[in-house]
Amino acid sequence: MAEPGFEVRPDTLVVTWGDANTCSYPSIWLRDNCPSGLHPQTHERLLDLLSLDAAPVLLSAQADGDVVVLAYQDGHRSRLPLALLSAHRPGTMAADAGAVPCALWRADMTVAGIPRFAAAAVLAGDTALADWLRQTARYGLSLITGLDDRIEAGTQVAERIGFLRKTNFGTTFEVISVPDPNNLAYTPVALPLHTDLPNQEVPPGFQFLHCIANEARGGGSLFADGFAIAEDLRRADPEAFRLLCEVPIPYRFHDGEADIRVHEPVITLDRSGAVIEIRYNAHIAGVFDMPAAIMPEYYRAYRAFMAMTRDPGYRLTFKLEAGEMVVFDNRRVLHGREAFDPSTGFRHLHGCYVDRGEFTSRLRLLARAAG
Repeated sequence: MAEPGFEVRPDTLVVTWGDANTCSYPSIWLRDNCPSGLHPQTHERLLDLLSLDAAPVLLSAQADGDVVVLAYQDGHRSRLPLALLSAHRPGTMAADAGAVPCALWRADMTVAGIPRFAAAAVLAGDTALADWLRQTARYGLSLITGLDDRIEAGTQVAERIGFLRKTNFGTTFEVISVPDPNNLAYTPVALPLHTDLPNQEVPPGFQFLHCIANEARGGGSLFADGFAIAEDLRRADPEAFRLLCEVPIPYRFHDGEADIRVHEPVITLDRSGAVIEIRYNAHIAGVFDMPAAIMPEYYRAYRAFMAMTRDPGYRLTFKLEAGEMVVFDNRRVLHGREAFDPSTGFRHLHGCYVDRGEFTSRLRLLARAAG
């Protein structure tokens, strides 16, 4: 790193970097990030901000190898790494290996375009693991192939990322037709596109569905990129998009053991206005309770989104085969299933979830290890 230039002001350090960019660092920020205020092992802050003046007076700044030595009027001296200053330029978010840009897709991606990875490679090496995670984050969807028929085979791949998310359905779950179901997934009926568990305060992140057997007639899997649908709705019908972002609706799951409910919008945006989450499951949406004055317009918006989920132009359909596992971002990618006839053969998927936080943590750790 070329040695930067420093301009010292009482309450600010102005740094001119080798790329000619100039950044201003308030003195309170500099003191807040002084290494002397961090625990030496955990690197957590020990400094009490209230022990400082609101704008500590900076007297001097001098480069010393890969650090800048800062002297303050109260006698404090800091040795701040230049790499820290460069990586955390005010107004610019630091680089994050866990933040993989999304590539929106529609039906023209085709089933052949879904990223595919061999289970053996993902289990054996971190390079394949990192590649799989990046591609899954990019498209929100991938396929793992070559799994054996052990129940644990799919969860072993998921656990390469981190710990499994436990829900009221357990840490893992079996998608089979049962006589007394508490969820439509455990029946042979068709399931329109949806996201799982929008009734949870934080819905599960990535879902893993390992196909153990799929011998019945029917039972094709459906997938659509909810972010692509939302962005197309934003362009085609801005008012419908706004209502789906701003008006919370009730979601509820209840059986003999649980009654879990929230009020949240169908589409969640981040501070920049980018779509970061879809909560859509018409089967467990509760009774709409927004004011009557906006209810007709809200229904119009909700139906517009629903109609787009039925449009073949967004949908990929394929039948999972034994030994395959589909992995998808449950808060982005909508999934569903065609009806099947259980009298024509056995259908068994084994599922689990890994939260987004675990997923992005593994990406960062892999990037760190790769240097």
